[in-house]
Amino acid sequence: MRQILKVQISDKQEYDIQISDESFDRLNREIDTLTHGQKRLIVISKKVHQLYSDYLNFSDDELFILNDGEKEKNYKNYLKIMKRALDLGLTRKDVIIAVGGGVVGDIAGFAASTYMRGIDFIQVPTTLLAAVDSSVGGKTAIDLDEAKNIIGSFYQPKAVFININFLNTLDKRQYLSGLGEVLKYAFIEGNCNYKIPLYLFEFLTLGCEKIMQKEPITVIRMIEYCLNLKISVVSQDEKEGGLRKVLNFGHTLAHALETITKYKKYTHGEAVVYGMFFMLEWAYSKQYITYSYYRLSMELLEKYGFKPLKITYPEDRMIELMKRDKKAESGKITFIVPCDKKTVKEIRLAPPEVEYMFRK
Repeated sequence: MRQILKVQISDKQEYDIQISDESFDRLNREIDTLTHGQKRLIVISKKVHQLYSDYLNFSDDELFILNDGEKEKNYKNYLKIMKRALDLGLTRKDVIIAVGGGVVGDIAGFAASTYMRGIDFIQVPTTLLAAVDSSVGGKTAIDLDEAKNIIGSFYQPKAVFININFLNTLDKRQYLSGLGEVLKYAFIEGNCNYKIPLYLFEFLTLGCEKIMQKEPITVIRMIEYCLNLKISVVSQDEKEGGLRKVLNFGHTLAHALETITKYKKYTHGEAVVYGMFFMLEWAYSKQYITYSYYRLSMELLEKYGFKPLKITYPEDRMIELMKRDKKAESGKITFIVPCDKKTVKEIRLAPPEVEYMFRK
């Protein structure tokens, strides 16, 4: 099965996303065709290279193998990738290909956006999280110890190849991490202005068993629904000037959790789910949402095995990290808050108000 989605950023900028369960031979042929005549630097996850090097048609001479983990998305590795591109003789007509999860896609995309002021970039996400989130939309970044994704650019790929066969070797925790981002879309569908209702909330509620079993047609449909919503948002607001902020539901707390634990305790998707639980609880306490929607929302998250997190980290440190978030403005912290069924809105709170959120 294969689905092709088109991302239209402007009259002059568009690209295709391919979602399929076809063979790796087919994937190799399509990448080779798309990059014909170009020199290539392939930035690949170490784990993916160990599992799939025999199936992927890449020469060792064109590889940069990146260790796994958020901590690898740093300035030192960015410079190593840039030097590798230079050593390979890449010019403005050549291409960087990211093969891996979100860490690989983010750092390789940032390298592509800045090498010779920008060269072609192709995404081959190998995790569910990267497939439904970071591989599409053009956000690229590296981290500092004190803040996640604080150095980055908006840079759209030339193409995205999502092959769900990579998910067969994804462990349960990483698969659930991806489902954290999938579930996020269920709460923001009403904001995305997609041309028809997708009923993602209901799809995820009724399809849980097949999704957890990684049933191919269901997984492809799930990814397609999420990306249709993201494409709709990105095509209206590429650089997060307004609407695109809804994609950050759960992320303000999530980034603080990831940073305070030095990216070692929670996966990104887990942190996002804890952020969504946090905002749902607060939204209900402030009567932004009804009790019935609050219960339906909590039950959906719990259906996939997630539970709310009792936050025991120092409030002042958490608030300080939130103030450093890219979305913070004028000393206030930005949150995306549920306000109706499948609908969210942006609010800004001063630090004393955020303290109350932790103590409610």
